[in-house]
Amino acid sequence: RIKYGVVAMKDLATDILTWDQFYLSGRLQKPVRVLVDNWDIRMVNTVNLKMAAAASLLLLPKEFTEHDLYAKICSLSYMGDIRMLFAEDKYKVKKIVDGSFQPFQLMYRPLIQDYISEGILKMSDYRQQKAFKQIYLQDCGVSATNELFSSLPRMIQRRLQGRFTSNSTEIPTHIPTRALVPSKEVAAASVRTALRRRVMVSSARQAACGLLASGGLVAARYLGKKMSKALSTRCLTFF
Repeated sequence: RIKYGVVAMKDLATDILTWDQFYLSGRLQKPVRVLVDNWDIRMVNTVNLKMAAAASLLLLPKEFTEHDLYAKICSLSYMGDIRMLFAEDKYKVKKIVDGSFQPFQLMYRPLIQDYISEGILKMSDYRQQKAFKQIYLQDCGVSATNELFSSLPRMIQRRLQGRFTSNSTEIPTHIPTRALVPSKEVAAASVRTALRRRVMVSSARQAACGLLASGGLVAARYLGKKMSKALSTRCLTFF
């Protein structure tokens, strides 16, 4: 009935700041309810939110809606997730954003304003008639792209340089502290590849841990319900 976990605060902070596992950091990119907090995780998580916004902007086209931005942020932690292939609702991201739009705004509107002040984003004069969600235009030039890319975790920047190793979090001294990308397309490809590989490993590990922790019968029932729900959305789409 309730999903919960136990984690050392040091491990939580490491994942938030480096996307080392991209599991807890992915969850904290979405609205959550914090019950107990000894390290002011909300403050630490602002770094995570900025990196999520930067990665999403690199993956989005020049023109997008506010809903598009939150949907892309929400989808980051599902890229490469093996469970999305057979055991998740295909509309899960949209439902999360639709049901938590205002909390998303509270989390990311300050960052959007910062990007507007820096000239990376600007607001369009056109607004959707029904949804009334602001349209944004982003600067897709090399300078703005590198500004966004340089704020991402080192594991993504090192992927671009071909020296990334999944078992290492150390930054080799011969790698520049700031990676440069020639275009937005190259930056987006690096983000997409790095996150898919990281999420694939993390989701497989969590699926195995869930099976061991809950036991075969409980896990089978849970998986059956998830698969049934996922199948129903696909059948509705088909018919």
